[in-house]
Amino acid sequence: MIALHEVSVSVEEGEAVTVLGANAAGKTTLLRAISGLVPAREGTILFDGKPMDGVPAHERVERGLVQVPEGRLVFPFLSVEDNLMLGAFTRRARARLKSSLERVYAMFPRLPERRAQLAGSLSGGEQQMLALGRGLMALPRLLMLDEPSLGLAPLLVQEVMNRVARIRFEGVTVLIVEQNVKQTLKFVDRGYVLENGWLALSGSAKELGASDQVRRAYLGM
Repeated sequence: MIALHEVSVSVEEGEAVTVLGANAAGKTTLLRAISGLVPAREGTILFDGKPMDGVPAHERVERGLVQVPEGRLVFPFLSVEDNLMLGAFTRRARARLKSSLERVYAMFPRLPERRAQLAGSLSGGEQQMLALGRGLMALPRLLMLDEPSLGLAPLLVQEVMNRVARIRFEGVTVLIVEQNVKQTLKFVDRGYVLENGWLALSGSAKELGASDQVRRAYLGM
């Protein structure tokens, strides 16, 4: 089964870009292909102008391609701080471990309060903040987020999306897949719409927000 067909997307340094689409449109597959978690049968993935063909996932992380997966996937029987430390497994990240930990704790104030607590005992929103923090510990040059608000209560959705917006405005380059289109279009620069594995639409956040296609399908208008 081919999940993506002739899809071409780009993210410039310092940008925030979103990929929209219904379930099974190919959004997660796109992120996983960029991350090296699934092989691309055709085409080329370029990072800094260099092809990533054959580069394993862990080496892509070393180069700065970092994905925060759907479902959070924290290590439930490790402490909050241990989960964060695992995010800094690359040579580059280990060299800045202390400053990165301080930065994450400043960005997510609930985490230092629970640093010794088992990650599995956190609420869904706290686990998502932990997953975001763990991604930042790897010092991403491109941070890819897969449905960070999925399964959260509305109030927690707002809090998590505010944190994602802060990450973006602090200068981290972001590629985000997110069902909460209205909130996402507030802070991204551009976006793409996938339909059944094909690129159906692209444009600035303003253009996508004004698109009848996007408004009908994702904004309930």
